[in-house]
Amino acid sequence: MERLAAAEQEFKELERKLGDPKITGTRRYAELSRRYARLKELIDHYEELKRIEREIADGEEMLATEDEELKELITDELRENRERRARLLEEVQLLLVPEDPRDAKDAIVEIRAGAGGEESALFAADLFRMYQKFAERKDLKIDVMDSHPTPIGGFKSIIFSVEGGETGQQKAAGKRGAYGLFKYESGVHRVQRVPVTESAGRIHTSTASVAVLPEAEEVEVAIDENDLEIETYHSSGPGGQHANVTDSAVRIIHKPTGVVVTCQDARSQHKNREKALRILRARLRERVAEEQEEELAAERRGQIGQAMRSEKVRTYNFPQNRVTDHRINLTLYRLENILEGDLDPIIQELAKTEREQALEEILG
Repeated sequence: MERLAAAEQEFKELERKLGDPKITGTRRYAELSRRYARLKELIDHYEELKRIEREIADGEEMLATEDEELKELITDELRENRERRARLLEEVQLLLVPEDPRDAKDAIVEIRAGAGGEESALFAADLFRMYQKFAERKDLKIDVMDSHPTPIGGFKSIIFSVEGGETGQQKAAGKRGAYGLFKYESGVHRVQRVPVTESAGRIHTSTASVAVLPEAEEVEVAIDENDLEIETYHSSGPGGQHANVTDSAVRIIHKPTGVVVTCQDARSQHKNREKALRILRARLRERVAEEQEEELAAERRGQIGQAMRSEKVRTYNFPQNRVTDHRINLTLYRLENILEGDLDPIIQELAKTEREQALEEILG
């Protein structure tokens, strides 16, 4: 209750700051708006909780003075209010868990075909299309940074960025940014189906891995140009009218760490270099974050975070129309909807579990 009272004071202070016309339309305004929206949900719960506490106190007082005919009705109302109070307290505890500051960031996502040959490359393409449709639902923009397609429509690998709208409405409205929505996709995804290349009708199991990184800003990761080895070459791909005939593809090697990044999807060498540096910056930032987590010997996201890096996070079974997320033992029989970008039912459960585990760590 002390934390709730402190949050209420912060909420009132944010209301005052957001009323200042000097910061309207600035980055600071967007940051404050996001915090305000996060707190508003908490304060709404707090107001409801205080109202129910008053009703319970009134009911208990009436129970001691009213006649027998009304006592049964008052007792029923007290039971309902106490149950509602218990549910609200659970919800409030989860809302009090500090949000991950990286959740507001844009994301860089990499999908790589795994075991299963051409079928795994086709599955990688299916995952990419699923994420495209999910991004559309969330008013997010996807920009392909590097891809290695196969002749029959798959991807050996594809890297893309996911960004909020140009006006920053996502963040101003207090919604999760691209990383906050996509981070749960990290890990190995498995598909079970009859491949289009299979003539005997047998079900095959193939995999594709997904890595999701929060995009790092230049101020977060300083890169010394002297540490970079930059090469240019002809881009590869299916060819045709869009094939590059100049050395526009870029490969950057970060010599201190050995991290290698390639980009070839843009038409110009300058744009490919810019995209490659964005990927490199995100990978270096994640590398530092992982080292810090190892030193602290405690990962904030607990089991969810560990499972994100495990061998298998989700299975898509076509014969059974089933999708199973193994981190939380969630099974849904709506494969087609999920492949059309309806990932909310899975992400919401993963986010809830993440908050519950974070709360356990806070409470000890």
